[in-house]
Amino acid sequence: MKRSQTLSVGQLLDEFFHRPYVAARVAEGRLPDTWREIVGPQAAAETTELRLTNRILHVRIRSGILRSELFYQREALCAEINRRSGIRIVNAVIIR
Repeated sequence: MKRSQTLSVGQLLDEFFHRPYVAARVAEGRLPDTWREIVGPQAAAETTELRLTNRILHVRIRSGILRSELFYQREALCAEINRRSGIRIVNAVIIR
């Protein structure tokens, strides 16, 4: 088979990782790192569970004060996770 345009391996990989399904899986795998970047290391240390189910992020926090603070910032957390992921991976955040 003859191609009219040759592609480098970098271009091929870039095209592969920009497919919606693959990009969503990569973003899901990076979710713990993304969470740590957004909330900071102390809040991430208090996080005992991060679970993504049907685009709903379930977060379990040990500290009641931190849980309350993050509860009021759920929409901002959702927007920031999606912005950093480059794809809409989270529709809602549930803090417990």
